[in-house]
Amino acid sequence: MSGFTTDRCRLAGKVAIDPGAGGRGNSIGAAYAKGLAQAGAKVVVADLNRAGAEVVANEIGEAALAVQVDIADEASVATMMAATVEAFGGLDILVNNAALMVEAVGTPAIQTEIAAFEKLLRVNLTGALICAKAAVPLMQARGGGKIVNQLSAGAWPAQTTYGVSKIALHGLTTTLASELGPLGINVNAIAPGMTMSDAGKALTPDDSPFVQAAMARVVMRPRGIPDDLVGALLLLCSPAGDWITGQALNVDGGFVLRN
Repeated sequence: MSGFTTDRCRLAGKVAIDPGAGGRGNSIGAAYAKGLAQAGAKVVVADLNRAGAEVVANEIGEAALAVQVDIADEASVATMMAATVEAFGGLDILVNNAALMVEAVGTPAIQTEIAAFEKLLRVNLTGALICAKAAVPLMQARGGGKIVNQLSAGAWPAQTTYGVSKIALHGLTTTLASELGPLGINVNAIAPGMTMSDAGKALTPDDSPFVQAAMARVVMRPRGIPDDLVGALLLLCSPAGDWITGQALNVDGGFVLRN
């Protein structure tokens, strides 16, 4: 008889940081924060928008702490880590969810201002590395941890500067998985498809030609909701996912089909 129990899917006693959890109302980050808390974790709801972070943290209750953070700024991230340790005693899980998206898909790459492109990479790629660098010592102090990066189905193939930032983040995911595996730290990624978050709806309204094309291409539902992504997150963050690292898990109804 297998020794597996559903307790391995729980996060009791774990502490998670979820940057980008307070922005744009019905967001993937907010769904992640609530899912982590429901699984038993203490959750730091972090966002550049402090008011938004406080709204989500208040919905969760005593298991959550709202923190304002700029993930592109090392000092701000260090302050977030210190607040996490002060409130909850340590760190086990980092979800690199914060990103620029709406700002990055409307302009062709060849017409993009270099300053805007550098800002995009600073947030979507370098910000994830800044957070990981700050998180690793805290995870080592607790014997290991889990890092989950937020990619996008738009990375395969990359056809926007946003997609470029996400395929680069995929490379960072596999690199960190290789480096941190010996420390007991798993590094994986989730690549959502078209998700009906507030930001997603702004980019792909019902009458969008992209949505119509996707309906003919996607093998299941062409669009999901933020809660559709939470199960994948809990797998990658919980003991049930201890033997998974360096992977990008597409959660997109079959939008991306690959080996």
